[in-house]
Order: sequence, then C-alpha cells, then structure tokens
Amino acid sequence: MERRGETETTTPAVDSGRRRMLGGVGALAAGAAGWLLGGRARAQESADEMRFPGDPAEHKVVYQLNRADPDYHDHVIFSVGEMIRRYGDNVEVAVVAFAEGIHTLAKEPERPVSEEIQQRISSLSQYGVDFVACGNTMEGLGWGEDDMVDFARVVQVGAAELMELQQDGYAYIAW
Repeated sequence: MERRGETETTTPAVDSGRRRMLGGVGALAAGAAGWLLGGRARAQESADEMRFPGDPAEHKVVYQLNRADPDYHDHVIFSVGEMIRRYGDNVEVAVVAFAEGIHTLAKEPERPVSEEIQQRISSLSQYGVDFVACGNTMEGLGWGEDDMVDFARVVQVGAAELMELQQDGYAYIAW
C-alpha cells in the first residue's frame, strides 16, 4: 500500500491476524443481528400464544367411547391425555360415553374397567375434560345420575351430543 510516496509492506502474519479479527467482528455482528431478530420472532410467538383465563380455545376435539375393551379404553384415554399435554388450556376436549363405554363413567361399572383407567379419567376431568354420559344407555341399564361419577355430564342422547359438538366445531375422533 502506498502513502505519499512511501511503500508500506505487511507480513503475512499481520494480514492473517487482521482477517481473523475482521472475520470475528463480522461473525459477532451477524450473531447479534440474528439474536435480535430471533428475539423479535420469539416475542411475536409469545404474543400469539398468550392466552388469558376465559379465552376460547383454538382447538376442539370430541372422542367417542363406546366399547368395553380395556385396551380400547387405554388408547382413547391416552390420546385424550396427549391432547392436553400438547395444547394445554388451548384445547377443549369432550369424551362421550355410550353403549358399553358408559361403564367407564360408572361409580360401580358392571363391565371391566381398570382402576387405572378410572383414575386417569378422574385426573383428566380435573384438567377440564368434559366427560359426557348417554342417558339412553343409562336408562337401559336401570342407572340414574347417582350411579355415575360426580364429574360426568349426563345428556339424553349421546349420539346427538356427538353430532352437536361436531356442529360446534369439534373434531370427531373414534376408534
């Protein structure tokens, strides 16, 4: 490089040091810009995800529970739990029990319902899952509301409840 008639020379070690320093400064600047932009994106995501008590859930799902098979109970109840784990309070979940599935909501089931399933159902009800019992099925068994767990919501026609929840925007899940 020339300055007013002088010639300046640099050694390769000095050039290499300058390149590393400038490269480091560039990387630092790029990292800072990425961090700032990422921070804005994270702030926007947080604002989008921010929910307040009473806000309507973005997701709604209704499960049909109509069989007495213990493996079937396990699959349905596991899926309900996974919905709660994935969406937290941003999902409304209903489980409509009728036919042989009604026994899952009975205080004293007459079909096989494991104690574990009964406990999991009780636990899920505390997370806001709406467990619905079909009144027609209960009537056929000679059961009244007193025969059902306290958190069960009894409707006259379970199939009609499934239809109405779907009309209200609930996704329908059945096995």
